[in-house]
Amino acid sequence: MVAALFALPVAGCGSPGESDEASSPGPQTSKSSSGQPSSGQPSFAAADGRDVGACADGNCEVAVSEPVTFRFPGPAGPATLSVTEVGANRVEYTVKSGKSQSKGGVTGPGQGCVTVLRDNGGGNSCGDLGNATRPSPQPGAVVIQAVTGEDGTAILHIVTG
Repeated sequence: MVAALFALPVAGCGSPGESDEASSPGPQTSKSSSGQPSSGQPSFAAADGRDVGACADGNCEVAVSEPVTFRFPGPAGPATLSVTEVGANRVEYTVKSGKSQSKGGVTGPGQGCVTVLRDNGGGNSCGDLGNATRPSPQPGAVVIQAVTGEDGTAILHIVTG
């Protein structure tokens, strides 16, 4: 897969009242296509389960099924990942690191985004990830991968090089 990378410098982004505080999703109950409650478990397992606190060191694999924001070390200082929307075969997020911001979003089965953060900016690529595996570390970079799940749960991988 060829990924186009581009820097998105941002000055003075954010809105009043926007919080960078880490938060963790609470217990979830979602409805299956039959309308019956399901367990809210991802269709594929995440190594760190739903514990976004596991991302505090910049290396994790977590499942999210609702909007969540958390911090981790980025190459240009603290970085913040905000999952703004997650649903059946859908995920949208924003990553802020230093003065850069990158947004990713995708809809559809087997779709996902990969965002690479470097000390001088970042970029992302979204599309068909099929049976994507954990991204490989890159020297001096943080790689974030978000993959959609048909049950309304997205799997996030963060790998620091």
